Amino acid sequence: MRWPWRRDERLIEPRRRINTKALELETAKEILAEIFHARPGEVEEMIQRRMKERSWGGEAREEGRWPATFCLSE
Repeated sequence: MRWPWRRDERLIEPRRRINTKALELETAKEILAEIFHARPGEVEEMIQRRMKERSWGGEAREEGRWPATFCLSE
């Protein structure tokens, strides 16, 4: 009979270093592709276009856009 808290010994392998930001970006791209029924190249183009829009006219100062954050009391 084996005791439930006793387990076989095994070596611990070193983990590879993972870039979490790159992993988050790839996951976000996959989600966008699934939601918008787009190919990965189209998702990349959407992201590039959005980045370009943000760099040209400011983040929330464009006409008809809501600000990213707001405060009730000014």
